Amino acid sequence: MAFAITQTCCNDASCVAVCPVNCIHPTPDEPDFGTTDMLYVDPRTCIDCGACADACPVDAIFPVDALSDPLKSYVDINAAYYADRAPTPDPTPNFHAWGPPTFDRVIPSDLTPLDVAVVGSGPAGMYAVEDLLSHTNAVVTLIDRLPVAGGLVRFGVAPDHPSTKRIGERFARWHSHPRLRLALGVEVGRDVSVDDLAARHDAVIYAVGAATARDLGVPGEERTIAATTVVGWYNGHPDVPATAVDLSAERVVVVGNGNVAVDVARVLTTDPAALAPTSIAPHALAALRSSKVREVVLLGRRGPAEAAYTMPELLALTRRDDVDLVVDTHDPLVARAIDAARPGDKAALLRGVSRETVDWSAPPPHGRRRIVLRFHCTPAEILGDSQVRGVRDTGGVEITTGQVVRAVGHRGTAVPGLPFDEDAGVIPHTAGRVQPGVYVVGWVKRGPTGGIGANRSCAAETVGTLLADAEQGRLPTKARKRRGLLRR
Repeated sequence: MAFAITQTCCNDASCVAVCPVNCIHPTPDEPDFGTTDMLYVDPRTCIDCGACADACPVDAIFPVDALSDPLKSYVDINAAYYADRAPTPDPTPNFHAWGPPTFDRVIPSDLTPLDVAVVGSGPAGMYAVEDLLSHTNAVVTLIDRLPVAGGLVRFGVAPDHPSTKRIGERFARWHSHPRLRLALGVEVGRDVSVDDLAARHDAVIYAVGAATARDLGVPGEERTIAATTVVGWYNGHPDVPATAVDLSAERVVVVGNGNVAVDVARVLTTDPAALAPTSIAPHALAALRSSKVREVVLLGRRGPAEAAYTMPELLALTRRDDVDLVVDTHDPLVARAIDAARPGDKAALLRGVSRETVDWSAPPPHGRRRIVLRFHCTPAEILGDSQVRGVRDTGGVEITTGQVVRAVGHRGTAVPGLPFDEDAGVIPHTAGRVQPGVYVVGWVKRGPTGGIGANRSCAAETVGTLLADAEQGRLPTKARKRRGLLRR
């Protein structure tokens, strides 16, 4: 019997470090780490010790004989990753070659304890905090503009993904660390300036994410609602009013087919009774109970093989028994791509899904709620006057709808006092260094790519750069007058 990694894998590689036989891949030092949807256990070499399951922060790893029916396909998914990798002739005692030990950091024993501020309490900021508190004697001030900590984990993960949200418990343990000061409800640029923070700390790490939704760039876009608003609404984000989302339309069109778009579609079509035990905001649950939404349409400019959602998220969508999933076959290339997909390809998961050439001038059919995947479709205009009445795509097809959600990605916003690349939506840096004493981590550093776990290696690079600057005497001298600036 072996173990298998399943849908909620966060890719932070905690499991890799504890595996005694090196059977979980890709590892952080392998080229495809960070590019795969998840990590995978090699069933040929797993010794069933369970160390990986104990280390997993999101409860994504189980013995294969304990998998529930919706997760049993992950036995084959894990095995498929190794299908083209020939087993070693002698499978004992280790089954993958170990690389030579590396020591990426050597911290001098006489390094003066650092006083570091980390701005942002989401995953990127918390991985940086964890690194600093675990491996150095630094004192850390964790700052967040919101009155509660958690960032993306608290306000960006869908409420029906409780296992993923559990990583927040791991991060929250550090909030009570004796060398951490927690300053909530403090906004850089409003309550404290970049210069003030720099003057009062040896270094400042900005982990402010990419909270702004990207624009569609089409006429009528002002009538749409951003997916970031919808996600914040059902997660109870303090910045999003309880009345922000209107569910009076029978058909909702979501432009985009990444994981956020899938989250929105899934939450809007889920029976409120199933969401009631989750962390969903009470106002959102009440609105969903009276919702008129019967159909959510995901518009994607790419085809089924190139769609932005991950395979685990699509697989979960195809396994739902409370909602109908439909592929719109308006373009013959869509059906051909699905039929030609190889086993293990993303498009192959759609092979058993219902296909239909949808009449978009008609209202959604009565009966069960449904999600429609419309590939090779790019919006050209949002139709309507004071309210949305439809979407016209570049082929001239009009899709009747009363609500359009744009889910085409995120971008960072400028921090007053720091340089900013408007085109890329990031703060320019070199290995995390904006300038000696000022650093970035997470999406504001690398753009909105990678899930929660990708921030771990990103934070390691930034903290490594900071420590190198400290060791080489490049950090500026601070004013050391902290009193009255930030309080725990």
